[in-house]
Amino acid sequence: MTMMRKIENLTGAEEAILAAAAESGAGSELRVKASQALREHGLPTRRVEAWHYTDLRARLKEFPTLASEPDPSAGTDWLSGYKALGPAIRLPVLNGYFLGEKADDLPEGLSVEPYAGAGFRDATDSVALLQTLLGRHGMKVEIADGAVIEKAIGMPHGLTGEVAAACRHNVTIGKGARASFVQRHVSRDGLASQSITVTDLEVGDGAEAIWISMQQEGDAAIHLAQLNVTLGEGSKLTILALNAGGALVRREINVLSKGEGSDLTIRGVNLIGGEAHIDVTTSLVHEVPNTVSMETFRNVVFDRGRGVFQGDIRVAQIAQKTDARMACNTLLLSDEAEFSAKPELEIFADDVQCAHGATVADIDPNHLFYLRARGIQEKEARAMLVLAFVEESFDEVEDETLRGGLNGVIEQWLKAHG
Repeated sequence: MTMMRKIENLTGAEEAILAAAAESGAGSELRVKASQALREHGLPTRRVEAWHYTDLRARLKEFPTLASEPDPSAGTDWLSGYKALGPAIRLPVLNGYFLGEKADDLPEGLSVEPYAGAGFRDATDSVALLQTLLGRHGMKVEIADGAVIEKAIGMPHGLTGEVAAACRHNVTIGKGARASFVQRHVSRDGLASQSITVTDLEVGDGAEAIWISMQQEGDAAIHLAQLNVTLGEGSKLTILALNAGGALVRREINVLSKGEGSDLTIRGVNLIGGEAHIDVTTSLVHEVPNTVSMETFRNVVFDRGRGVFQGDIRVAQIAQKTDARMACNTLLLSDEAEFSAKPELEIFADDVQCAHGATVADIDPNHLFYLRARGIQEKEARAMLVLAFVEESFDEVEDETLRGGLNGVIEQWLKAHG
């Protein structure tokens, strides 16, 4: 891991972050440590390997007011205008605060309470470091052993204005339990808001879960998110990630396959237009034998958009019989669009099946000609091909309403940008 160098002067944004952290109240020893790390090293630059394609120090030029806890009326107004993807048990988060009084009734086997967790690895772990500095709230979600939660658990996140908000959630899925989650961030265009969210997810032995992470932030928003997952023995997890907005987005997914027989699938779609910069960085660690991970991202880049995919798979020496595969496929639909792909494998076991690959291309002219020859206008034909390229990513969602909602977001975005 690249170590961050000490800096001489802080940027205006770094000063504002430290001031906001100090103003929000005396911190724990961990928060003091985070403050010292930011003061000494600042935000990461291109010199930090994990941030080579996303110079956060240069891109994070300003830091708005840190959001305060919303009053009940603000929560009511926001929820009344929020349109869910489909039927779900809503656990709303506004300005980084879990609104327990606005949550839906909980079925048997599901418990939720406020949570104020924090933690980060080192100065390069900037998403978690910023959450540690600025976050004061979140939720702790527990699903009991053997419980089957039929309805999706919705975790909608919103902001009341041009503010910054940070939160951390802790989610535990008990042994043999089954559940699906939709963690969604939404803000409107023109709002220079900033959201920082860290989620720790533990999937118990024999449990099965679907985790949908999606952000539809406005065209001026900054979104930093981290999902940290631990998989138990015989567990099965499908992560579906959709990025369809934001000016600057960094989404990190870190998974530790800790139990034998665990099965992980990650499928993601990044829709990048305007001058947006979207960075997806994943780390999958296979620590025990007989585990599976399949990771696929599909990206569509328009205009002057810039995308980044960094995928790292590490297989420990003891982790024999690992089956790990990773693919990143990209459509560049503008001469000014850019995409950087950096897939990596670190394999210390000898009896494994591991592979990675990346492609970058425009629409196949033969496919376009086929549709045009049947009387379809070029713009409509291109839209059909792009939609076909990304929509299959969410085929594994059994809930037709939820799958239709996800595909509807994709169709709406492509219609606006295509």
